Amino acid sequence: MKLSYNWLKQYINTDLSAEELSPILTDIGLEVEGLEKFQSIKGGLEGIVIGEVKTCTKHENADKLSITTVDVGGDELLPIVCGAPNVAAGQKVVVAAVGAKLYDGDESFTIKKSKIRGELSQGMICAEDELGLGTSHDGIMVLPEGLKNGMAASEYFNIENDYVFEIGLTPNRGDAASHIGSARDLVAGLNRIQNNKKHKLILPSVDDFKIDNHNLNIEVEVESGEACKRYSGISMSNVNIAESPEWLKNRLNAIGLRPINNIVDITNYVLQETGQPLHAFDADKIKGNKVIVKKLEQGTAFVCLDEVERKLNENDLMICNSNEGMCIAGVFGGIESGVGDPTKNIFLESAYFDSTHIRKTSKRHTLQTDASFRFERGADPNISVYALKRAALLIKKIAGGEISSEIKDYYPEKIEDWFVDISFANVDRLIGKSIDRQIIKDILMDLEIKVVEETSEGLKLQVPTFKVDVTREVDVIEEILRVYGYNNIDLDNKIHSSISLRQKPDMEKIQNMISDYLSSHGFAEIMNNSLTRSGYTEKSEDFDSANNVEMLNPLSQDLNVLRQSLVFGGLEGIAYNLNHRITNQKLYEFGKVYKKVGDSNPENNVKNYFEEKHLLLLSTGSISAENWKADDAKADFYYLKSMVEAIISRLGIDRKQIKLSQVEKAMYSYSMQYIINDDVIAEVGNIQSKLLKSFDIKKDVYGAIINWTQICKFLPTKNTQYKAVLKFPSVRRDLALVVDKNLSFEELKHAAFKAERKLLIDVGIFDIYEGDKIPANKKSYALSFILQDKAKTLNDKTIDKSMKRIQQMLERECGAVLR
Repeated sequence: MKLSYNWLKQYINTDLSAEELSPILTDIGLEVEGLEKFQSIKGGLEGIVIGEVKTCTKHENADKLSITTVDVGGDELLPIVCGAPNVAAGQKVVVAAVGAKLYDGDESFTIKKSKIRGELSQGMICAEDELGLGTSHDGIMVLPEGLKNGMAASEYFNIENDYVFEIGLTPNRGDAASHIGSARDLVAGLNRIQNNKKHKLILPSVDDFKIDNHNLNIEVEVESGEACKRYSGISMSNVNIAESPEWLKNRLNAIGLRPINNIVDITNYVLQETGQPLHAFDADKIKGNKVIVKKLEQGTAFVCLDEVERKLNENDLMICNSNEGMCIAGVFGGIESGVGDPTKNIFLESAYFDSTHIRKTSKRHTLQTDASFRFERGADPNISVYALKRAALLIKKIAGGEISSEIKDYYPEKIEDWFVDISFANVDRLIGKSIDRQIIKDILMDLEIKVVEETSEGLKLQVPTFKVDVTREVDVIEEILRVYGYNNIDLDNKIHSSISLRQKPDMEKIQNMISDYLSSHGFAEIMNNSLTRSGYTEKSEDFDSANNVEMLNPLSQDLNVLRQSLVFGGLEGIAYNLNHRITNQKLYEFGKVYKKVGDSNPENNVKNYFEEKHLLLLSTGSISAENWKADDAKADFYYLKSMVEAIISRLGIDRKQIKLSQVEKAMYSYSMQYIINDDVIAEVGNIQSKLLKSFDIKKDVYGAIINWTQICKFLPTKNTQYKAVLKFPSVRRDLALVVDKNLSFEELKHAAFKAERKLLIDVGIFDIYEGDKIPANKKSYALSFILQDKAKTLNDKTIDKSMKRIQQMLERECGAVLR
């Protein structure tokens, strides 16, 4: 949610700057995630001044250029070459001096001293489109006489400078989803911080509201009372649809809303001001002069303002006329009943819709609007008429017109304030500090929570209807604490804890150990949402969309299932970083994956689902940062394979029990699996280019997935024990063998250990060769064999005997031929 600093100051008397207000907003529970400067004209016309053209002559070398001298209030006149057809001596003009920046959308250029066709030019006389003040480029802007030369253009054009807070609003804070709501919290926070009561909430007055005539009567009927608890409306006639005034456009532009026309802009303004959504209908398009709030039949077609036709659900609440639907209630308007240039008469709606109905409709049609955002969190049922009057008065002021009906107000059962009792003992206990009772009462009164009754033990409070989430004693205590300030609660020097036994092995400790290991090798940890889009499972044949765990009420189509793999989230991260010019990446993530493994079973749904923890490694680009002394080593399959094997060793798992197997998987162009007792504990491979292309990744990416749940089953149960270093030397022998091209090193290694179990301690590979003098479909492996006896020094006879057994085994089982 965005808040305008200038807008916020309309409701609270404070001289604090936006930078000073930011930490205060965060401290009272409205976390400021960002603060940006806003200018009604990009760049704020900095370096742009008012000037007067003193002389104007035709350029000798260009028919369409003029040579001018311009007085901009300095000691000397500026020579400026101008191409505008309407430039003339004596004009007051807008001048961009040397060094000034002009903007064209996101692009900008700086005015420099230059020569144009041989003539010196020290600035630029501007047209309105070049300044962002309009769209015309027919000629330069000519201003009224009498303006002072050198006057800042920003002063003349009244450029507004503002700051915009990006607020991370939690779902329970519907009461703060407006400028007035946030200002109310700020009043309480400032009074508490400054220890005074000088700050008050300033609400716009609607006392001037009155009915002008009864010429436009539109009846209201509510058929679905369970979904619409209150519906208020009023008719206005003879309005003038036009562009909004600058102040209104500036307010909306500052918070990222595009101005449309004065009527629509006013409804958006009042929504952002009060938190109450409004909707304006073209009254002449309301057939039968009747508004009916009801639900339509399943599958009814409805075209919204975005010109997209949607099929309605039977539970979608609609605002209808006598013949058809006009608006999806609380979510999105219809294209047929909207306000446009021909509109002369309007019907203004201000309602209180059931939050559950609105949320389900919004998610069902993937429509997240400012209106649905408020209704989903719970609007205030008792502000609808105030917001209606506020909007009507603004429309009369800006668009003219008359209020042509009484306020239609369907409100069969008024929602009253509720009462909550709090005890001071519970306040002290939950906060961990005894707060002065007067401070508690002052905080509550600033938040407009009335103290109805006070005793020595506690308070009886009347909670207003806009505090939707404050229904229990603990909710009130939370309100007190966030305004009092979490930072003002002293930490106890004592640690209160109970002794508990931790399971062995300590899985959290082991995970942290591997995280530290990866981080020390330049990997960055990422954390992705467990929710992802269902379409990802269709990108690879390794996954079945039937196994997706679907959300019953998804936030959006991008978050409608639980992930089956960590890979897709990781690739999103790779793509994002590449788009931000981060080419060398090494990422890892611990996270759970989920699958549906059976048909729905109402008696025990848990058995139908499966989850396990995985560790994902991804690498692309160079392994290490660019360095003048080191070679630029690129990430590849073998680098990631070495990291997987290092993790296995770090976990203390005996490598001898692991079998490597080359496998074909749709997600990889080449991959291998690590297997213990038929359980796959890890896989590593080159990510398929087709999959990378779907994420717009043009670089090679290598990935590994370690099944953390499975690999932890094979962790050693005994503590590591020290073994003395053998005093007898080891011996190395090498063999060059020609083998089938498809034979892996692991198969050769396995056969070697099978032949010599006692003396052979390691097998390595130091060269692979294919080509000249090697038969087709063959390759040459150069292998090293390390032999060692624990009890004595090996002699040549013993070594030769062992190597002969190894060679014979390799020839027999692997078809190897000594090269």
